[in-house]
Amino acid sequence: MTTLTVPAPRAVPTPLATNLAFIGRSVKHSLREVDALLMAIALPVMLMLVFTYVFGGAIETGGDYINYVVPGIILTCAGFGASSTAVSVNTDMTEGIINRFRTMPLQASAVITGHAIASLLRNLVATGIVFVVGLLIGFRPSAGPLGWLAAFGVIALYILAITWIFAVLGLLARSPGAASGYGFGLLFLPYVSSAFVPVDTMPSWLRAFAEHQPLTPINETIRGLLMNLPLGNQPWWALGWCLVILIAGYLWGRWLFPRRLAH
Repeated sequence: MTTLTVPAPRAVPTPLATNLAFIGRSVKHSLREVDALLMAIALPVMLMLVFTYVFGGAIETGGDYINYVVPGIILTCAGFGASSTAVSVNTDMTEGIINRFRTMPLQASAVITGHAIASLLRNLVATGIVFVVGLLIGFRPSAGPLGWLAAFGVIALYILAITWIFAVLGLLARSPGAASGYGFGLLFLPYVSSAFVPVDTMPSWLRAFAEHQPLTPINETIRGLLMNLPLGNQPWWALGWCLVILIAGYLWGRWLFPRRLAH
């Protein structure tokens, strides 16, 4: 008499294990794409050098221009670094790997979280390098330990928020090339804020936009924390904007992911 052996059911990985696995996958991909990481670092550093040594002498900020411009360079660095997330997400969506993940007993949408967290880690490394270069060319922050910790928290929160927006753009795009172009406008937001010049030097119509867009309070908060400047209510606006962008991007991405798979 033949005895049939029923295979044991495969263990279903926990959501935490799934997310950690996809984070590890995205980090490995980032380490292999050295050229993209170098460009995400080199471009903001070049901008900092250009603005400091070419334009800095003509821009009046009430102090050393390098101390004024570094927070804006950090936000610019975050934008360029996060933009690669759109391409990575779209590549996964269009090359069929997501369909393979869906056949496994795991939460396929965790791949988006993996890209977002890997982007956060990658951008924090790039931000650290920008800080070092800034110190070498004269950046002199006066923050204490709490100021540094708070500034780091705001920077990390902004990076995570903008990364989720780029992840959504990667889901919306139909090709990696389109994904790289969709977020192009977001990369220019730092230039229309207080990142590089005081907003009161702008025309009235442009100043109104610069004062009320998200990057101005975020930039002013980072600058105030690092340079021990009066903050007013800017941190509350910065925190509010970061949370709104992060929550909106996360919920939009979770809503869009299964609908994108259905097409």
